[in-house]
Amino acid sequence: MTVIPHLLDDEEHRVDDVAKQTGVSRDQLFDDLVSMTQRFDVAGFVDSMVVQVGPELVSLRTSDFHRPLRLTMPELCALELGLSMLRQERTPDDYAVIDRALVRLHTAITQLPSNDDHAELRHASLMPTGDPEHLALLRDAVSARRMIRMRYRSGRESTSSDRTICPYTLAYADHMWYVITVGEDDHLRHYRLDRIESVELLTACFESDHGIAAKVRAQGRAFASDTTRCMTVRYSPKIARWIAEREGKSLAADGSLTIEHPVADETWAVRHVLQYEPEAEVIGPPAMRAMVRARLEAML
Repeated sequence: MTVIPHLLDDEEHRVDDVAKQTGVSRDQLFDDLVSMTQRFDVAGFVDSMVVQVGPELVSLRTSDFHRPLRLTMPELCALELGLSMLRQERTPDDYAVIDRALVRLHTAITQLPSNDDHAELRHASLMPTGDPEHLALLRDAVSARRMIRMRYRSGRESTSSDRTICPYTLAYADHMWYVITVGEDDHLRHYRLDRIESVELLTACFESDHGIAAKVRAQGRAFASDTTRCMTVRYSPKIARWIAEREGKSLAADGSLTIEHPVADETWAVRHVLQYEPEAEVIGPPAMRAMVRARLEAML
């Protein structure tokens, strides 16, 4: 896509010169030009392109691509955001490749002139998802089925404590990593990566349980529970589309969405509903509606 505009001068060009100009080998240049003329999966994409390649010369004729294609500022920023989010999910071994791509994006973004097309764009930074070195150690522990000792502080505690667990699997949900194990009550336990202060691999091993990982994957989220209690919530048309996309559900005819959620933690259930303010309503059961009402009255 870079070289095409430079060949549209009704002249033949030396293959070696074109390859040198674009920083690729002769073979790569040839393969790319052939690929452009064989994009049969995109209707009308290359109908008007004619490429002639000889042992030493290449020429091209087309009514399209007379100037180099460039991404718009919103597109560049979207790519930057996507790569930044990808970096949050990866271990340090992958940082070099992602960082090189980010540098190229930053260069392209800063070189674009300011204009009204992107005057309303805003900068945001992602919240930390935990120590990447801890994530790498946890992945090693899951792969080798080795127990770990970790220093952990839960959201309900003001101090940290040591815990020895069997890390059965890892899950990524809502921009956060979780290590998943089984407690003494045979229920799943989820530990957030950003609350882990240290990780130590132990020599003791454990038997893998593929059912745990399969259960988490089947539900498509880090949370999994055997509870039979549920809460039915109706989301208004104002926010229902985003909830439906996240949950993989279909909207009702009026644009609203009603979902039945499992409730293993009543505190989570109340917090989940209140975060959407008047756009989410608990339909049932009555006891859960009463809990939400009581929380609102206490706030007042």
